[in-house]
Amino acid sequence: MYQLKKLIRFFLYIACPLAAGFFTYYYLSGLLFEPVSKGDSKQVVVEISREMSFRDIAKLLEEKKLIKSGRSLNLYARFQGNRKPISAGEYELSASMTPKQILKKLVAGDVVKRSLVVPSGISIWELGSLIETAGLMKKSDFDAVLQDPQLLAKAGIAASSFEGYLAPGDYEFSRPISAERIIWNMIEQGERNWPVKFSEAAEQLRMSRHEVLTLASILEKATSVQHDRELISSVLHNRLNKGMKLQSDETVIYGLRDYNGQITDADRKAPSPHNTYLHYGLPPTPIANPGVKAIEAALYPKNSEFLFYTADGNGGFIFSKTEKEHNDKILSVMGGGAEEGAEGQGAAQ
Repeated sequence: MYQLKKLIRFFLYIACPLAAGFFTYYYLSGLLFEPVSKGDSKQVVVEISREMSFRDIAKLLEEKKLIKSGRSLNLYARFQGNRKPISAGEYELSASMTPKQILKKLVAGDVVKRSLVVPSGISIWELGSLIETAGLMKKSDFDAVLQDPQLLAKAGIAASSFEGYLAPGDYEFSRPISAERIIWNMIEQGERNWPVKFSEAAEQLRMSRHEVLTLASILEKATSVQHDRELISSVLHNRLNKGMKLQSDETVIYGLRDYNGQITDADRKAPSPHNTYLHYGLPPTPIANPGVKAIEAALYPKNSEFLFYTADGNGGFIFSKTEKEHNDKILSVMGGGAEEGAEGQGAAQ
């Protein structure tokens, strides 16, 4: 009888607690240290916003079946001392990852980077399509802030839009992101692309930065060949200095709603504030976002007496000092076409 009581006491005070502890350990171990599914390595993108607390994040991971228990992850993070604020963004996770691996990735801010390649010469109104294709946001949401007067004032831009000020280049962004943040990053890149020597050169030319960017945008759209850009820049500078209209097809095209790749004399007469066949001086705004090379061409033109240029039909340009020489060269390029085809041709023809 005594031995039986002793055995009962053993189970009550020693064996049962040990067994309970053993099963509790394995239960918690499964929650805290084991993945939901070792064989499921499919990547799941989880978007975390700035407003989400750690509890919200843990609950979201549980809902997406990436962890077994949101409460257990919260407990594990407290135990590890890693219950730090999680950076907003997109995270690639999988059910084959352990809670420890998931927590480590979240704490490190190892977010998914979406690539955005912005080519030189793109207009702000084309940029939204690239942003939407990159999966960052809808084009309409981006376009909605391109003429925001408050944001323009904050950036110190005295213009009606951000045209010309959003620097081309290769960018990486993570969702969620605002249109304002994308614009700000591109403006900051534009600042890095504008060294002190550019300001000094602009001052020597007696041009504002806005005017330099406007001229550079015309050169960017005219050609990608730097030598030709510098010569075209000399033509446009010479015409500005002589008080002549620039007569640039590129500025006309910017004002056309339905440009089909062919410009006509009627197009050159179409009313637009950017039409330099109708208005003297530079257009009121840039017509694209120029790259560094185009800005350099605007600031450092070739020294020439040319006042006209025309495409040679082979991807290059022919330059002239007089209107007669210019019209003769147009006729030559056209293969001896009618004299009527040379009338009214401007600097950029």
